[in-house]
Amino acid sequence: MATVKPFQPFRYQAKAGDPANLLTQPYDKISPQMHARYLAASPYNLVRIILGEKREFDNESENVYTRAAKYLDDWIKDGILAQDPLPGFYGYSQEFLVPDSGEKLTRNGFIGLGKLEDYSANIVYRHEQTLTGPKKDRRELLNNTRAHFGQIFMLYPDPARVVDAILTDAETGAPILDVLDEYQARHRVWAITDAAMVQEIESLMSDKKLLIADGHHRYETALAYSKDHAGDPAAQYVMMTFVNMHAPGLKILATHRVLRGIDPSGFHERAKAHWKATPLHSVGELKRALAKPDKALVRIGIVTVAGQHLLERPRADGELDVPVLHKDILGGLLGISEEDVKAEKHIQYVRGVDAAVAEVRQGDAEVAFILEATPIEDMARIAFAGGVMPQKSTDFYPKLLSGVTIYKLG
Repeated sequence: MATVKPFQPFRYQAKAGDPANLLTQPYDKISPQMHARYLAASPYNLVRIILGEKREFDNESENVYTRAAKYLDDWIKDGILAQDPLPGFYGYSQEFLVPDSGEKLTRNGFIGLGKLEDYSANIVYRHEQTLTGPKKDRRELLNNTRAHFGQIFMLYPDPARVVDAILTDAETGAPILDVLDEYQARHRVWAITDAAMVQEIESLMSDKKLLIADGHHRYETALAYSKDHAGDPAAQYVMMTFVNMHAPGLKILATHRVLRGIDPSGFHERAKAHWKATPLHSVGELKRALAKPDKALVRIGIVTVAGQHLLERPRADGELDVPVLHKDILGGLLGISEEDVKAEKHIQYVRGVDAAVAEVRQGDAEVAFILEATPIEDMARIAFAGGVMPQKSTDFYPKLLSGVTIYKLG
C-alpha cells in the first residue's frame, strides 16, 4: 500500500556549528520567545527559513519566503548544508522524560520519503481537520524554496516490531547527529545506507497503512503541490519520520483547555445534573486520581481559583474525552460555540497540568479543564474508519526536530 523510499537529504555540516544552535522545534510550536532565541543562537539557525522575520517594506519580490529561498541557496553554496553522497534511510531515536510523570522513554523511528496519497486512496489517514491559513503559509514557503525542512510524523502498524528490529541493528556506532533540545529530549540519528537493509525496510513498509500523527497541514500542502507539479517525480514525495504505533516509546500527552473571558458561576451545580462532581483537596490529588486509568468512565478535572473538582460519568461505547468536553461541557454547560472553539476565542491549549493550573491561579483565566491523554488505539480506530477528531485532541511528545534532514526537490 505505502510507497516508502530512501533519499539523499541535505544536512548541516560541521562548519555550521553546534546542531543545538541550528535545529528547531516544528514551525507551529515556535513561540515568540523561542523565535528570538533561535535567531540569536546562530546566523544559520533554520528559523530564518521556516519562520522568517517580517520586515516593514516587504513586497511581492522581497519577503520572508524569497529570503528563505536565498538563505537556502547561500547555505548550500557556502557549504553550511551539503547533500549526503548515498541514498538511505535515517534511524531517528529520541530519549525523553514524560512531562508530569517524569517517566523515561525512548522512541525509535526512521526518516525516509513517503509517496503523497489522497485520503480517499485509504493508504494515508488523518485524525484531525486542517485550517486554510497555515496551509497558505506553508505553500508559499514550498513554492519559493522547493524544499521540505521538517518531517511529517507518520505512524504505521507493526505489532511484531519487525522494522524496529532492523533499526536496532542499524543504530550501532557513533550517530551522525546527537543533540539535546530545549526540553532536554535527546535526538540521535544514524544513516542507513546498506543496500540490503534499505531494500528490506522498503519491502516491509509496502503493505502498511500510514496515519498522520503530526503535520496534517504540511502533508496537505505537499499533496496540493504534487498535483500542481504532476510532471515532477520529486514533488510526488514528502519527507516523513515513520514510527511503529505498537512501539513502547510512543507517548501521547493530553492537551488541557484553559478558558478566559467566561462566567463560570453556577457551573458546578449545572454539571451535577449529568456528572458526579467530587471536590478534591489539591491539584496533586487530582493528578493521582487521573493517573489511575478507568476506561469505563469519562473523567475531566476542573480547576478554578476556588479549588479543584473531578467530574465523572459512565463512558458510552466508543466515546472520547475531547469531543465530550467540547460538546457537553464547553457547548452545553458554558455556551461556547464550535465556531468560537475553531477561532480559539476564550480557549487556550496547554501542555502539562501544572502549566494549565498556573494560568488560573497566577494568570487571568477563569477555569482549566484537565484531560486524560487519548489512547493510541482509540485514535487509530477513529482514523482508520475515516473519522476525524477535534483539533488538539492529541499531543505526541517529543516533537520531531526540523532541519535534521532537508529534502530539496530536484
